[in-house]
Amino acid sequence: MESKSWCKVCVTGGAGYIGSALVHSLLQKGYIVHATLRNLGDESKVGLLRGFPYAEERLYLFEAVFYKPQEFEQAIQGCKFVFHVATPIYDTSGYENKDKIVATINAVKQIADVCIQSTTVRRLVYTASLVAASPLKDDGSGYKTTMDESCWTPLHINVPYSNDIIKEYIKAKTKGEQEILKIGDEKASKLEVVTLSCGLVGGRGHLPYVASSVMTLISQVINNATRYYLLRHIEELLGKIPIVHIEDVCRAHIFCAEKPLVNGRFLCSSSYVTSADIAKYYLENYPHLHLNQEFIWTLALSRVSCFRRYLEGPTREIKWGSTKLEDKGFSYKHNIKTILDDCIEYAKRFGNI
Repeated sequence: MESKSWCKVCVTGGAGYIGSALVHSLLQKGYIVHATLRNLGDESKVGLLRGFPYAEERLYLFEAVFYKPQEFEQAIQGCKFVFHVATPIYDTSGYENKDKIVATINAVKQIADVCIQSTTVRRLVYTASLVAASPLKDDGSGYKTTMDESCWTPLHINVPYSNDIIKEYIKAKTKGEQEILKIGDEKASKLEVVTLSCGLVGGRGHLPYVASSVMTLISQVINNATRYYLLRHIEELLGKIPIVHIEDVCRAHIFCAEKPLVNGRFLCSSSYVTSADIAKYYLENYPHLHLNQEFIWTLALSRVSCFRRYLEGPTREIKWGSTKLEDKGFSYKHNIKTILDDCIEYAKRFGNI
């Protein structure tokens, strides 16, 4: 590809957990980066991005709000790759369109259209979520034997530990990914589209606080019931819990942009584990942290038998079946050990543990 020293790329949602890490990685690789934020007056977020190495020479910030997708046009102009990382926010006061599902689809359409009209954007990489790739059977009778790119979450099935906010998020991510893939499949479209469906992301990031996905991964250690029930919901939705390191997520995004002949849907996860696997790792490697047994005793009549059953893990035979990224030449650098270890270190850094 052309020299990165003049190649411009855009990252929407540049101040989030994944977005900021991606901006940092792109700057390290020599790209000129256009990053969007909801509010350029937020000094904490602006200062975070401005503090990255090479930011002074190659980082340009733009204000753009998900509920006003036309605002992304200026940031996208002149770019070769666009990474659409931004997701809807929960505080929709002040915005005409408050429906997160509609907003997600509208933003996908608008951003894709701007990419096409720009004549410079070659590829759009959409940060999707594996919550849209559930291997649950459509009739609710159980799980398929494997989880891969053919899986789509059946939105009509009620999954344990869910609530209205979770349901809305899953529907938005599912509909949004389907819409952007449809745009990429259109024969008249000159835009190459990749969706990268990421598992639960862990590891040390650049934010001055612990990201929500990391809090979910350490929920059994910090005794956070809300986050633990989200972890269990993901497990019930996806059969097991796909997890991936933030560094591998960034590497995968850049790989999907740079690699020739890459398009369509890719699942991104280096480990596919149970909540019991996670608890067992913490118990064996961090015994001094004293996991709250209330959050690891489930699905049995007695606490003793339940604890044993939990550590043995669920009996589901479902397997991880996605190899598309690896088949294209990508390789993960982090396994469950480094993901969870870095989550612990990240939380210790900010006093959550």
